[in-house]
Amino acid sequence: MASTASPPIAGPTPGGDEATAAGTSALGVRLARTMELTRSIVSNPTTMVGLVMVTALIAMALLAPLIVEPNTPDPAQMPRDWGAIAVPPGSPDHILGTTNTGGDVFYGVVWGSRTSLRLSILVVSITVTIGVLVGSAAGFLGGRVDEILMRLVDVFLSIPELIFALAIAAVLGPAFRNIILALAVVYWVKYARIMRGQVMTVKQNDYVDAARVIGDSPFRIFAKDVLPNAITPVVVQATMDMGNIVLVGATLSFIGLAEAGLAEWGVLVAEGQAGISSGRWWASTFPGLMVFLWALGFNLVGDGMRDVLDPRTESSR
Repeated sequence: MASTASPPIAGPTPGGDEATAAGTSALGVRLARTMELTRSIVSNPTTMVGLVMVTALIAMALLAPLIVEPNTPDPAQMPRDWGAIAVPPGSPDHILGTTNTGGDVFYGVVWGSRTSLRLSILVVSITVTIGVLVGSAAGFLGGRVDEILMRLVDVFLSIPELIFALAIAAVLGPAFRNIILALAVVYWVKYARIMRGQVMTVKQNDYVDAARVIGDSPFRIFAKDVLPNAITPVVVQATMDMGNIVLVGATLSFIGLAEAGLAEWGVLVAEGQAGISSGRWWASTFPGLMVFLWALGFNLVGDGMRDVLDPRTESSR
């Protein structure tokens, strides 16, 4: 009786094993690096203080409809109680008091955090996107492209940020969306400058030359080897600007470049300033304190991230 040969059992493919091992090793290195960075950030007391502050403020912004009932029809406008003018803090109906026009300070503080979060996220998202694109093109392509783009950046940098934003917002008219647009026009140039310098430094490394030798396309080299190693300072700057932009935005709102009655900290400070001399301090003190805490929290987090992520800072310690 003829024996039937059993089919050969397919063994592991050497190339597949090597690729899988390499992928697993790379993932393990990244996870280990992430855990190391997380431990470094958590072990820094000032960074943790900033992180707690930022988390609390963002939570208040996200949970604003649950903390205070939204004003109808527009939650972004502060409600007015004309029967409670300049009520001091501690009132059952107005925990933090009211303004000279009956605006509820607690409502302005809570919903002002939502307005500030919207401002910072929109402006940072727009400016980082434009700045990274412009800076990457200038640094990676070089030549005439670099010359033209950097001269444009120099024009914007020659004008002080606050004055430039003030001029743009004043021309466009008093509206919060115009403040967002003005800050976006002003802030993108710093990211372009940072990104250009980082890209020009990273693209000189040996691993970038090796990628060119093996035939990788310029786009693949940029996306795989240059961008991930050049983006760190941009992330740190964006974190700090999340606080600075709210500070500048509140300044523009304070001088009347936002809608009257908007639930925004700068508007609330402006409403309350007239009562300071007569002892009605609460209408401007509480929103002013929120601006301070917001800017301080994000700057502490940004400083901590820079200490951990910047190798020059790490080597100097």
